[in-house]
Amino acid sequence: MIRFAKRFIVIFFVASPLLGIAQQEPQFSQNMFNILPVNAGIAGMNDAICANVLYRNQWTGFVGAPKTGLFNIEAPIKFPLIAGLGVGATLWTDKIGLSNQFGAKLALNFRFNVGPGQLGVGLQGGFLNQSLDGSLLNPFVSDGSDESIPASGVSAGAGTFGIGIMYKTDMFYAGISSTQLTESTLKYAGIAYNLKRHIYVTAGMTKRLNSTLEIKPSIWYNYDGAVAHQIDLNVLLMYNNQFWGGVSYRMLDVDALVPMIGIQWNNLKVGYSYDIMLQRLRGFSTGTHEIMIGYCFKVAEKVTAQKYRNVRFL
Repeated sequence: MIRFAKRFIVIFFVASPLLGIAQQEPQFSQNMFNILPVNAGIAGMNDAICANVLYRNQWTGFVGAPKTGLFNIEAPIKFPLIAGLGVGATLWTDKIGLSNQFGAKLALNFRFNVGPGQLGVGLQGGFLNQSLDGSLLNPFVSDGSDESIPASGVSAGAGTFGIGIMYKTDMFYAGISSTQLTESTLKYAGIAYNLKRHIYVTAGMTKRLNSTLEIKPSIWYNYDGAVAHQIDLNVLLMYNNQFWGGVSYRMLDVDALVPMIGIQWNNLKVGYSYDIMLQRLRGFSTGTHEIMIGYCFKVAEKVTAQKYRNVRFL
């Protein structure tokens, strides 16, 4: 019990600023493969039906450390006069300490041909539910007399909305978006949890070095509109369009160096990353594990047979 209390105190007081601000929305390291949840403008831009699953076990070694799972799917839809529509859906769970969050949102965008690429302008809307389990704090209040501690099973929900713009070519992409626009409030019995508006900026490119190697640098920026800034600088090296390896450097209150590896064959890709903490939490955690699985496939277009009659014989 003493060991539990010590670890809980460490995570609560050392990590509280991060949990309360930077991780109101799920955080991932392989964000270059997971843009849809924060920017509806990218939906359908792969001209294929694409699905991704990510699981993140953060700060292993802590009791109550974040564990996050996410699933998203997107598809293009043909539409007259423009490049088309894009639709997408995202589901996620995020468990941090006594908090357990579940969210779902839908995305829709309009895509236009602009120069060598496409410009997507999109909207997102969904619902967020968060529950608190006060029983996890029982070691600190043995007689259960503290009324400020929420009871087990207390929950609250609110709507969430976002907008996003994305421009993408075969070798470059850049976008800006905002989520939790309405800054809704989750209200429990005696507790009010304010959702902060987030701003995301992301960009990346592909540069071919030779017949078998490509380099893929990218950047991911997140600002919560009040306090926290997060910048991820990423570089991946792709070999033979099949294997990749790289590294990400995250600049936040707790910096991290993130090695990444992955493989893709046919329409399936699998990636793994490992966060190495560089400050404050390094002595308490053995790191963060994250796995990503993605799959894309194109729907074959129906070809209508055409007949041509000519009396001439050639």
